Amino acid sequence: MGLSNAELDDFARSMARAEGRDSQEVTEENLVVSSTEAHWVQTGSPSQIGLLLRIPARAFEFFLQKIPAGEASDLHRHVHESVHFVLHGSGRSEIGDQGVQWNTGDFVYTPPWVWHRHYADDGLDVEMIVIENSRLLAALDATQRETLGNITFAQAFGSRGTRSADR
Repeated sequence: MGLSNAELDDFARSMARAEGRDSQEVTEENLVVSSTEAHWVQTGSPSQIGLLLRIPARAFEFFLQKIPAGEASDLHRHVHESVHFVLHGSGRSEIGDQGVQWNTGDFVYTPPWVWHRHYADDGLDVEMIVIENSRLLAALDATQRETLGNITFAQAFGSRGTRSADR
């Protein structure tokens, strides 16, 4: 079955729109955003999130996160993916039914719509960069977040608990 004239015309229009993409004129402001510009907000836990809203990314959101030594984030989930890069400290995370350990220099991946919580080890505060594809989903009006507060995965879901995963 061949393509209709309307389908071919749609394709030709989409190709014509791409022609202007070779311009090297950059119109976005804030190509460099200092971490000192973060606006810190307290979450529903001892964890803090540093908002970096001036970064002009259209698909990704970038945050800083601090978790005091011996403390944890709330148990929450969201429809976007997230990756935490550990700048400083060590700890563990409950990600669904898995428990994982992490250290400075590690990347921690959280799949969409999976309950998770991050814990800082005793002794050192944890600092992380958080990268999410939440802006892309917001553009599609497809964002959602939920929290269960400062409880563990086992407290929320009973005997399913977490299973430990070696690094």
